[in-house]
Amino acid sequence: MASSQLGTAVGRRFFSEVAKAVISVTAVAALMLVGGSRAFASDHLDTPTVIADPAADIGDIFAWTATDGQHLNLVMDIVAHRFSDRLQYVLHVDSGKGFGATTTTTIIVCRFDAKNTAECWLGDVDYVHGVATNPAGIDGKNHRFRLFAGLRDDPFFNNVKGTRAMYGVAGTAIHRGAQIDAAGCPRFDRATTKSILDTWRHTDGGPATNFLAGWKSSSLVMSVDLGVLTTGGSYLAVWATVHRVPSSAHSKAALFTGATPSVPSLGVQIERTARPLIKNALVGGPLAADSVSSQRKEAYNRAARNDWSRFSVDIQNTLGLYDGLNGRCGDQWLADSNARPGMRYERLARLLADDRIWINTASAICDQFMAVELVALHSPSGLTRDCGGRTPNYDASNIFRSLLTNGMLSGVDDGLQRDDRMHSATTFPFLAAP
Repeated sequence: MASSQLGTAVGRRFFSEVAKAVISVTAVAALMLVGGSRAFASDHLDTPTVIADPAADIGDIFAWTATDGQHLNLVMDIVAHRFSDRLQYVLHVDSGKGFGATTTTTIIVCRFDAKNTAECWLGDVDYVHGVATNPAGIDGKNHRFRLFAGLRDDPFFNNVKGTRAMYGVAGTAIHRGAQIDAAGCPRFDRATTKSILDTWRHTDGGPATNFLAGWKSSSLVMSVDLGVLTTGGSYLAVWATVHRVPSSAHSKAALFTGATPSVPSLGVQIERTARPLIKNALVGGPLAADSVSSQRKEAYNRAARNDWSRFSVDIQNTLGLYDGLNGRCGDQWLADSNARPGMRYERLARLLADDRIWINTASAICDQFMAVELVALHSPSGLTRDCGGRTPNYDASNIFRSLLTNGMLSGVDDGLQRDDRMHSATTFPFLAAP
């Protein structure tokens, strides 16, 4: 098929899917206004399996070094307003001596009974059981970690309607003949580019509004001794999963008997998350038909750690769209303009397919999202003393969008730079009260 024909065919498909997405987000917004239970954090709009059970839907995870340099702060928030007694909530903390390679793993497993009493294991090092809804939290038996589990304000902020409208502008331009180069990057004219970036920063033509303002989530919050987690080295890579409780364990209530029970076996994995926007913006991107997107995201959610690399192809296929949103192709972070077209985005796709949040625990200064990756890949300079990770106050989504669009840490945004509530990177349980 000639390149012009290819561009037209892809454009029609993209336009159709954008129209569906706009209709979908409008319908969900209406449901929320009348008391619906769905919201949009960086990992929402998930698969049918997870949508059917909001208690299984991880909205976001956050991980960063505490200012004392002795603890790792961890947050996992869940869409539902209550944890499920039929699910296991798991944080995986891998450790190594440098970026990209880890040798040991500590898993933190939490589950709840029907009364939402928490029971969590910090590997085989510590254990906690009890009602953890007091903001002060409760300590493990061996005092190696502290736990809070309850409702908090969701720290993610997003101009969802502006983002969907932006996709509509881009889709219309492709539908009307904007060319797509051989690497998958659309070449928009100046007027279209201006409209794309301006639409992205507004909501219904007015100031940008946070679709998640006031949303509250069930949050697992922990402060963990670094000595437990850094057995493989000072670099940590964090990711989260949700599993079904094995059927044999359904009848066993989480009851503390005085002795520390052994770490439970994990059931079937049905959800996973780390960096914001990877699954929904790249693996299940706007160019994919609904059925294909759901299938790929379902596979992504269930993939074992050693199988993650196969999703680099999905990610690479979507990166070109973001590269073109500023009217230029080839200036995306790590894009290789000298590579043959099909390989332009391979390097970034491989990096993002290893979807973990990286923290350099040798630093207790945490100001820059993706600092570990940026330092390791020598762009830009000046971040060597930053822990990276993700605190609740990072403007992570706009940093990520800018890297994907113009290759810089800023310059592309959805009109929002902060949440409507102020969260803390220093005071437990970090997230603002609901």
